[in-house]
Amino acid sequence: MNPFTLFRSAVCAGFAIGLGGAVYLQQTSKALGALLFTVGLFAVCECRFHLFTGKICYARERSWRSYWEYPVILGGNFVGAGLMAFLLSGTRLSGSIQKAAAGLIAVKNADSLGSLFILGILCNIFVFLAVEGYRSFPQTIGKYAAIFLGIAVFILSGYEHSIADMFYYFAAGTMDLAALGRILVIALGNTCGGLISHEAVQFARSAQK
Repeated sequence: MNPFTLFRSAVCAGFAIGLGGAVYLQQTSKALGALLFTVGLFAVCECRFHLFTGKICYARERSWRSYWEYPVILGGNFVGAGLMAFLLSGTRLSGSIQKAAAGLIAVKNADSLGSLFILGILCNIFVFLAVEGYRSFPQTIGKYAAIFLGIAVFILSGYEHSIADMFYYFAAGTMDLAALGRILVIALGNTCGGLISHEAVQFARSAQK
C-alpha cells in the first residue's frame, strides 16, 4: 500500500474511533457508553481501516522493512481523531462533550507515566483479543461478540487506548506537547500489550499441535 492510501485509511480509522468516543462521552451510564463505543472498532474492522492499536499487534508477522507504516498509521489516526473533535466543536454538542472529555483528561494528567504505560499494555491485550477474534472466528456472531466484549471490557476497566485518548484530548481542547507525550507513552504500552498477546497466543496454539 502506498503511503498516501495508507495515511488516508488511518485517518478514517482515527475518525471512526472519534465517533465511538463521542458516543461514549454523551452517555451518563458508563456501561452503556462502553458498549456503544465499540461502534468505532466495528467500523474499523468492517471497512478494514488502519488502526495503530490493532495493526501493531501483528508486527512480528511482517518484515521489518514495512515498519515505516506504523508511524504513518499513528499520524493518520491522530489527524482523524482531531478532525472528529474539530467537527463536533462546531455543533450544539460541543459544550457537553468538552466538559465530559475534560473530566477524563484530568484523571490522565494526574496519573504517572508508568501507570499510563501499564494501563496501555492492559488495554491492548483486550484490543488484540477483539481483533484476533474478529479475524479467527468462523461465525459472524462470534466475530461481533469478540469486538463488543473485548472493547467494552477494556473501557470499563479504565485502561488506556492511545487513539481514543487523542480524541479526548482534542475534544477537551487540551492537546499540547505534554498531552502528546502522554499519548506516546500510552501508545508504547499498547504496542507492548499487543505484541505480548500475539506471541502468547501463537505459543499456546503451537503447544496444542
